[in-house]
Amino acid sequence: MIAEDFRTSISDDVATGLVSAARTSLGDTLRGVVYFTPSAFDVLYLRQGLYDSVEAARTAKEPLVELERVGFAEVPVRTSIAPQTDGTGIGPYEFTIRFHEDGFVVRVLEGEVGTIMTTDSMDLNAFEDAATAVRQLLADASFGGE
Repeated sequence: MIAEDFRTSISDDVATGLVSAARTSLGDTLRGVVYFTPSAFDVLYLRQGLYDSVEAARTAKEPLVELERVGFAEVPVRTSIAPQTDGTGIGPYEFTIRFHEDGFVVRVLEGEVGTIMTTDSMDLNAFEDAATAVRQLLADASFGGE
């Protein structure tokens, strides 16, 4: 885990739990874990050798976090399309996977907090395990924002 002062209100225990869940589910393909709110973010984990410093990582991750914050605004739409009484619904939102040439970005939202996990290319089944574990940790922490 990255040793820095958090800019959000995440506790050390929750941060450690999120990194542990991601590392356990995604293994050596895990590149990074970022925790974010609508107004701040913390880089919780980075694979060694990816960035020269934590500040370089924050600078690189900031545009990604800004993109993934759009998910907070999408909640009403995702919620409205999920339940269908006629059996045609797609069910509630769980997580988002973005495919890139050399890896994946996984976003998990729970209330007003989220986690982004980046990985190398890998088997997609592990994402569900990671997202389920991360969502449970976020829900258990009962965060209402920063």
